[in-house]
Amino acid sequence: MDDKKNIILAVLLTAAILFGWPYIANHFFPAANPPATKIEGGKTQPLPKPGADPAADSPAAIRDRALVLKESPRVQIRTPKLTGSINLKGARIDDIVLPTYSETIAKNSPAVRLYSPSGTKDAFFAGFGWQGEGLKTPDANTVWTADRTELTPTSPVTLRWDNGAGQIFEIRFTVDQNYMITAQQKVSNSGAGAVSVKPYGYVSRMGIPHDPDTWTIHIGPMGVFNGAANYDVNYKDLDKGPSMQSFQSTGGWLGFTDKYWLSALIPDQKAAFAGQFRKGAGTQYQADYSLQSTVLAPGKAVTQTARLFVGAKEVKTLEAYQDAGVPLFDRAIDWGWFYWFEKPIFALLHWLFEHIGNFGVAIICLTFVVRALMFPVAQRQFASMAAMRAVQPKMKALQEKYKDDKPKLQQEMMELYKREKVNPLAGCLPIFIQIPIFFALYKVLQLTIEMRHQPFVLWIKDLSAPDPLHILNLFGLLPFTPPSFLAIGVLALLLGISMWLQFKLNPAQMDPMQQQIFSIMPWMMMFIMAPFAAGLLVYWITNNCLSMLQQWWLYKRHPVLSAAPAK
Repeated sequence: MDDKKNIILAVLLTAAILFGWPYIANHFFPAANPPATKIEGGKTQPLPKPGADPAADSPAAIRDRALVLKESPRVQIRTPKLTGSINLKGARIDDIVLPTYSETIAKNSPAVRLYSPSGTKDAFFAGFGWQGEGLKTPDANTVWTADRTELTPTSPVTLRWDNGAGQIFEIRFTVDQNYMITAQQKVSNSGAGAVSVKPYGYVSRMGIPHDPDTWTIHIGPMGVFNGAANYDVNYKDLDKGPSMQSFQSTGGWLGFTDKYWLSALIPDQKAAFAGQFRKGAGTQYQADYSLQSTVLAPGKAVTQTARLFVGAKEVKTLEAYQDAGVPLFDRAIDWGWFYWFEKPIFALLHWLFEHIGNFGVAIICLTFVVRALMFPVAQRQFASMAAMRAVQPKMKALQEKYKDDKPKLQQEMMELYKREKVNPLAGCLPIFIQIPIFFALYKVLQLTIEMRHQPFVLWIKDLSAPDPLHILNLFGLLPFTPPSFLAIGVLALLLGISMWLQFKLNPAQMDPMQQQIFSIMPWMMMFIMAPFAAGLLVYWITNNCLSMLQQWWLYKRHPVLSAAPAK
C-alpha cells in the first residue's frame, strides 16, 4: 500500500513540475534568446530576427526609411562603432547603426540599427534643446547650419541657428571611439534685454522592444537618481497611468535599456536636473531631463554640456565610462541581487574566452575551475554521507521504536547525530553553493552582449539560444518545429542521461519515496532545461560528468558509501 502511495505521489509531483514549470519560468525566468538557427534536411540554416525590419521597406513600415533620410539635410556620423547621421531639421540624432553587431548570424545579415527617424517603423531618436522666456527657441522644424558635413572622433561638428531676435544657439557635437556623443549647448544673447533659458535633452521611441521585461531582467525606462539605480518604471506602468513619472536628482542619468542596447542621457553631473519618463500618443515613450533656468543678460553667453550614450551594453565599455565619472553606469545591465557574484563569474568566463577563443570551451573550463574550488567541500560532503550511511540502521531502529511518538523520535535522532558526530545537512552544502553559480551563469548568458551569437561546435551556433537540434522532428529531417515544451534537443537528452548516470552511482535511498523521486528527476530536468540557453546545458552536462568522476574517486576513499547498508 505504501509503495503504491509513493508511486502516485511521485507521478503527481512529476506532472505538477512538468506542467506548472512553464508558467513559473515565464514569470521568473526570461526565455533564452530566440533560436538563431534551425536544422532543415540535416543542415543548419540561420533564422531572421523576430520582428526585425532592417531596411524598413516592408508593408509594416510607416514610410520607407531611405526616403525619409533623404528628405532633410544631414551630417554624417563615422566612428569605429557608430555610423549614421544627424538630422539638421530639429538637430535630431535619429539615424544610428552599430556596424560591429549583426541582427542574425547569417553572413549577409544587416547591422543592428538603434535609431530611426520619425515617420519610419520603430522610430527612435534623441536631441537637445532649450525652453525659454522672452525669446524664440529652436523647435522640431528648425533647420540648423553645420560647419562640417561629417562627425568623427577627430572632427567635431557645430550646429548654429540665429533666431533673428538677438539670440544665437549652438550645439557642438563630439563623439569618441565607442558610443558616447557629447553635446555642448551654448546660447549667446546680443539682444537689448535679458532672457531666460533652460536646456533640456530627450530620447523618444515608438513601440516596445521585442525582448520581454521580466522579474529577473528589466527592459524599459531606467535611470540613476541620487546615487541609486531605478528599475521601477515599466512601459506597462506608463500605459496604465500616470502617464508621466518624475525624478529630481543632482548627477545621474536616464534613458531606455533593452536587453543588449542602451540609449541614455547624461546631464552635467554637477547640476541639479528634473528627469521624466512620459507616455505619448499610441506607443510613443520619452525620457527627458531639464536643468534649472538661467537668466542671460545682454552681451552674455551660457554653456551647458551633456552626453548621449547610444550603443551596446558592453561590460568593459560601461565600466570605463563609470570610471570616467558616469555614476553606476554598469547598472545599465540588470545584474540583480547577485551583482557581487555575477560580475566575477562574467570576468572569469570572459578572461577564459579571450585566451581560448571559444565560449563553449570557456564554459567547460569555468566548470573545471568551479569544481576544483569546491573539491574540499565535496570531500566533506562525501565524508558526511559516509557517516550518515553508517548510522542509517540505528536511525531505522529509532524510527521503528518511536513511530508513534514524533517528538521523542526527533529528540532521539538529535542525540544520535550528536553522539555519532554527523550532520545531516552537510551533504546539501554543495547543492546550495551550486545554486548561485548556476544562476550567475544564467544571468551572464541572458544579459551580456559578449555571449550573444557565440558559437560552440557543430550545430551549436549560438550559446545564448536553445539547442536547435530537436529529437521529435528527427533532427530536422521532418518539416516542423516542436513547441518549446517538447523541443527536446540533443543537449537536453545528454543532460538527462548524465543526471541518470550520476544518480545511479549514488547508493539506493532507504526511503522509497526519495528513491522514486531520484529515479524520475533526470527526465523531469530534461524537459525543464530544454528551452534554456545551450550554454547552461553545456555547463550542467560538464558539471555532471565531473561529479561522476569525483564520485568514483571518492567512493574509493569511502567504500562504505557503495556498500550495502548494514542490517
